[in-house]
Amino acid sequence: MTIILPLLATEAGAACCSPVTGGVLSAEEAEQLARTFKALGDPTRIRLLSLIAASEDGEACICDLTEPVGLSQPTVSHHMKQLVDAGLAMREQRGRWAYFRVLDDALDRAAQALRPGLPG
Repeated sequence: MTIILPLLATEAGAACCSPVTGGVLSAEEAEQLARTFKALGDPTRIRLLSLIAASEDGEACICDLTEPVGLSQPTVSHHMKQLVDAGLAMREQRGRWAYFRVLDDALDRAAQALRPGLPG
């Protein structure tokens, strides 16, 4: 089945395509953003973030994250370290257990960087 899409009118002199990012990124911003997206490139890490964000207090103990993802505690700890290093989560040690919280502003910054025409 062929679908014909209508052409959109553009303003005179306007570029035919909008930029991919909200503005030009510095080398440092691009490196940080790449770390963020690299960390988000793993489905287990995305699942861990969603588990933490959906928890009652917005935080989760590492001991509560292993069973839902079906991985060992050392493997989950490795994934969480990647998320913390990318600035997507924060870690707090309480006794022998580590607790994690999602850093919403980091997710917002990553999304904002890819919104065309909006300042970052």
